[in-house]
Amino acid sequence: MDAVNWVAPKQTPNLVARLFDNKSFLVFICLLPALGLLGVFLTYPLGLGIWLSFTDTKLGSPGIWVGLENFQYLLEDRVFLNAVWWTIFYTAAATVLKFALGLWLALLLNHNVPLKSLLRAIILVPWITPTVLSAIAFWWIYDPQFSIISYVLKDRLHLISENIDFLGTPWHARWSLIFANVWRGIPFVAISLLAGLQTISPSLYEAAMLDGASAWQRFRRVTVPLLMPILAVVLTFSVLFTFADFQLVYAITRGGPINSTHLMATLAFQRAIPGAALGEGAAIAVSMIPFLLLATLFSYFAIGQRKWQQGSDND
Repeated sequence: MDAVNWVAPKQTPNLVARLFDNKSFLVFICLLPALGLLGVFLTYPLGLGIWLSFTDTKLGSPGIWVGLENFQYLLEDRVFLNAVWWTIFYTAAATVLKFALGLWLALLLNHNVPLKSLLRAIILVPWITPTVLSAIAFWWIYDPQFSIISYVLKDRLHLISENIDFLGTPWHARWSLIFANVWRGIPFVAISLLAGLQTISPSLYEAAMLDGASAWQRFRRVTVPLLMPILAVVLTFSVLFTFADFQLVYAITRGGPINSTHLMATLAFQRAIPGAALGEGAAIAVSMIPFLLLATLFSYFAIGQRKWQQGSDND
């Protein structure tokens, strides 16, 4: 009787089985390779750069800990302060121009225009062209002797009497770099905003037209609010890309003339590699982090304000 009613005792799962039944552990295991790659290629270089910024390391010399000495020196360095001012101005001016022209192109391509698909492909050309190749092209366009711009204005339209020295004077060089950056950045803004525009239902515009809304009112009351999330994302990436720009500036002007076009990124490279002062160059690079964090936080809080889109009080 006892043998018939015998039930095998329930076995308790061992530690390994319990771990693999745990959802959090499985998520961690799946993310571990990605975390390892991020640690090797992101966290370690960033940590090393921050460490070097607090030392007087030179090329070929390990250096010693100097604390905030590099940062104190930079606060008195007129070249660095000029680079900070110019980086902010460069980022602001280029971003405004890219957004104005990019939004205009996106609105244009959102309508039924002839050869719309071909135009979309052509617009991407500046974005997919290698940066150094673009820089070489602009270097020739801005050449003081062979510039096509000077040729047209001087020899064809007779609007000027001598060639423009685009890269020989500070403000000419600065605006030349801004226009080169705008040319490269417009496709990213235009295509991103075009994707956002195509998610807006045409019925919303039809309802606004029935209510008597003008074209400007439809743009301000319908297009802009519905584009706001993607606008915040595109704006953030545009600011980050422009603020940390290096290749375009270094290939065209190398920070000249007279250090007037040095961005923080190009100045950090110049001090660290050609100048052999790794600690000082790292300090300049680390000084960029607060500005980049501000741009990221702006995007985070701007995207979070979506109550109007979700139709609820939850962020």
